[in-house]
Amino acid sequence: MSEAREVNGSQKKAPMREVLAEAAFQLYLERGFERTTVDDIVARAGVGRRSFFRYFPSKEDAVFPDHESCLADMTAFLDAASDESDAVDVVCDAARLVLRMYATNPEFSVQRYKLTREVPGLRTYELSVVRRYERTLAGYLRLRWAGAADGALRAEVVAASVVAAHNNGLRAWLRSGGEGDAEEPVDHALGLVRQVWGETAAQPAPAASPDEVVVMVAPKGAPMWRVIQQVESALRRD
Repeated sequence: MSEAREVNGSQKKAPMREVLAEAAFQLYLERGFERTTVDDIVARAGVGRRSFFRYFPSKEDAVFPDHESCLADMTAFLDAASDESDAVDVVCDAARLVLRMYATNPEFSVQRYKLTREVPGLRTYELSVVRRYERTLAGYLRLRWAGAADGALRAEVVAASVVAAHNNGLRAWLRSGGEGDAEEPVDHALGLVRQVWGETAAQPAPAASPDEVVVMVAPKGAPMWRVIQQVESALRRD
């Protein structure tokens, strides 16, 4: 967690939200999540119960104090994106905001990752937060692809792909103990998303004339999204 900073030679008090989150996390590491109560947290922080619930609805929220601001930053980033930009590039860049949040404090991020692996309730809470990011990305893509063939479906699939790729790279870095460049595994994973969706996702396939026939050979068992993508590519070439 962030430490109090020195300003003009005097110590500046950390915001109460940070104080409470730091007190909570220290207790979770010392005593375990289940054995720590809100009363324990406010006693460590030196405030009353009302102060805790002013900032956090539950003990779980105190483990993830930075996600609300990150979601707000992501929403603002998507709102400011140019309509001329590649929509898949935009959501990939938006996902990197989450990575940078984690990379700002590697020690805390690694400790939190370990804690969420040990406490099922925190893991469930974390998944709900991940789903909020996914919905935010999907909402942006639905607007960008409104009116396109399978635009809404494509938005959901691409958003899920971006989140899965981002989390795969992020967790690889967290499992390493926060060593090395956090962006490298995430960029590699998001690069795969761009390869699959980046060139074809933003535009609907042009309609073929009645007398045109497209013949395509696909491997047996190929996923339907891959078949659709190849058909769209063939139609564009024609």
